Amino acid sequence: MVQGGCGIGLRNMEDRKTDACRVLLEGGQGEYTEKKSRFIATLRKCESEEEAARFVEEMKKKYWDARHNCHAFIIGDRGELTRCSDDGEPSGTAGRPMLEVLTGAELRNAAVVVTRYFGGVLLGTGGLVRAYTQAVKEGLKNCKAGRMCYGHLVRITTDYVWIGRILYLLGNLGLEPVSSDYGERIVLKLEVPAQKLERLRREAAESTNGQAEFVKEKDIYFIDKEEIGD
Repeated sequence: MVQGGCGIGLRNMEDRKTDACRVLLEGGQGEYTEKKSRFIATLRKCESEEEAARFVEEMKKKYWDARHNCHAFIIGDRGELTRCSDDGEPSGTAGRPMLEVLTGAELRNAAVVVTRYFGGVLLGTGGLVRAYTQAVKEGLKNCKAGRMCYGHLVRITTDYVWIGRILYLLGNLGLEPVSSDYGERIVLKLEVPAQKLERLRREAAESTNGQAEFVKEKDIYFIDKEEIGD
């Protein structure tokens, strides 16, 4: 069972739908040493509190001989759920600094466990905060994250005579179709960031003399860009 309760609320992404956040796509591990104490940070993608709890328990079993296995996680596309635990370290010296690294990196659906093997030297409050913070940062360097943004699923239907202009326009906007259907007419589907929607609508109409059919099918959150490291 996951224990510890420094849950905090994050600003709801609905308040500013053009904002972007990052989600953990692939976890990783990093290590930091401070005065002979080893701090091993393991990060994993988790999409529910139950999944995060299983991950924490897994790490505790793996590193059963460690002095501490502190954890933090942030769940939900809008960061609806956050938890952290000091696991026996002085209050506020481990879990919360770890959580602050995740929130500072704008991460969602991410969990981290930092395992400490005591090196025989007390680090003090400041030393512990620094060590747990740096350990998470080292772990993030070996992760893959994606930038999640709010936008729209758009369908553009056009005749073959206009497809060159449409593809040129998409290239200028940094957009690529997520699907293409070349039948009697060409149907493209795109994930479009909210801030690019009206420009795409306007320029698609201008470049095809109003002959392209432009439909916003639904509002979505999607991975706009993959990133390596912190």
